[in-house]
Amino acid sequence: MKFRYLGNSGLKISEITYGNWLTHGSQIENDAATACVSAALDAGISTFDTADVYANTAAETVLGEALKGQRRESIEIFTKVFGPTGPKGHNDTGLSRKHILESINGSLTRLQTDYVDLYQAHRYDYETPLEETMQAFADIVRQGKVLYIGVSEWTAEQLRDGAALAKELGVQLISNQPQYSALWRVIEAEVVPTSKELGISQIVWSPIAQGVLTGKYKPGAPLPEGSRATDEKGGANMVKRFLNDDTLERVQRLSPIADEVGLSLAQLAVAWVLQNDNVASAIIGASRPEQVHENVKASGVEIPAELLGQIDEVLGDIVERDPEKTKDSSPKTREV
Repeated sequence: MKFRYLGNSGLKISEITYGNWLTHGSQIENDAATACVSAALDAGISTFDTADVYANTAAETVLGEALKGQRRESIEIFTKVFGPTGPKGHNDTGLSRKHILESINGSLTRLQTDYVDLYQAHRYDYETPLEETMQAFADIVRQGKVLYIGVSEWTAEQLRDGAALAKELGVQLISNQPQYSALWRVIEAEVVPTSKELGISQIVWSPIAQGVLTGKYKPGAPLPEGSRATDEKGGANMVKRFLNDDTLERVQRLSPIADEVGLSLAQLAVAWVLQNDNVASAIIGASRPEQVHENVKASGVEIPAELLGQIDEVLGDIVERDPEKTKDSSPKTREV
């Protein structure tokens, strides 16, 4: 396992982060989730990402149990705040001071830790003044509950505003967590250049495009039983944008490229996002330990420039590059 610095900080994280969205507390049983976390630790993964909204707080609880007994200083635990949790009342969502201060306490209890290494604004809150949000973050840093601050799916302009306030308040905004894959490149035009300027790294989610870049979805074929595309708890909605025959056929054409570098299609997809020097880590999820062991093989891989060019040629115009898609990811009003 290789490690990279997170933003303009001294914090190193594993190139592969284990994430438990759509799995722990939801898609798989707790024993299987614990086995996957053990596999991640065995493979050298030190960084674990979750959020209070995942399975309405259950995912944090499962991760806390799975990591119990580990030397705390040897791992990095990341979580997030924004989405509605608990009974989902009128103050149970967003980035207000009230919700942030109450949410960090809940997350620490569920994760069975005194602090989290990175606390992330899961989306941008258009209904709370940014000054209020950043002041609350600065306060929990000074309380020792959080070491660093990050965000998720913020636009270039939002990152710039947030970083300026963080600097004024004497805290470090060091990361952004966007969706990023060979099929979804909306951060490349604006978010990445701005992040490099500000000293912010990307921790990317969905590097295998919800499983599509594994090649398991075949054009014209039924959806594999038990796959994310058949998961009505949330997975199916995320993956459906890629489930057209043109996209699936082009993904199959990536197989010879993967063979050339001795990787599976899934490993190629994870290695591809790590070729971007602004990406500190790629988040992988798993429902079986063997998936973890396979995906970590993408760490440390260097894909030759000519093969990166071939990937671009194969995927062509099906790649989503519109930077406005980032803006669309944050709700303009709170859900409750």
